[in-house]
Amino acid sequence: MDIVIKGRRLDVTLELKAYADEKVGKVAHILNGLAISTEVELYHERNRSIGEHEVAEVTLFTKGHVLRARETGSDMKSAIDKVAAKLERQARKFKEKVVDRHVGKGAAAPVVAAAEPEAESEPAIVKVKKVDLKPMSREEAILQLELLGHDFFLFASEGADEIDLLYRRRDGDYGLLRSRLG
Repeated sequence: MDIVIKGRRLDVTLELKAYADEKVGKVAHILNGLAISTEVELYHERNRSIGEHEVAEVTLFTKGHVLRARETGSDMKSAIDKVAAKLERQARKFKEKVVDRHVGKGAAAPVVAAAEPEAESEPAIVKVKKVDLKPMSREEAILQLELLGHDFFLFASEGADEIDLLYRRRDGDYGLLRSRLG
């Protein structure tokens, strides 16, 4: 399996490459050759409000599926450790649900995934909020997003039958999701 390790605005040392290769490479053994390639991206987050600035993102391509994980740490090795552990949990869950089911290990009884330490139960909707959508321009929506201090803002597009979702991206810019009514 190919493991590509790159840095975004960061020089990745040979020691760091070897460390990431070792940690992420263990996940490939869990998938028994199903992993086609893996991309590891390491970078330093420039947002001052974030306590842990070192970020490791891993994208693992398998036959038909993609596993992705992102973790932060106080140093790059701790970020790599965290992301490798998260990816390992995802790989085990993927193998239980998808791979083992196809070879007959899970055909008789439903597969129950092991609970992750962070989450004891399935995520649930705990709050429902009604929103009156007011037609507004993108500039007004950005202003509302900033005033509210949220990461996203839902609004009706001015002069169109569209509902737009404006969101703040990790790089500080904005993204827009559009949906047509009807």
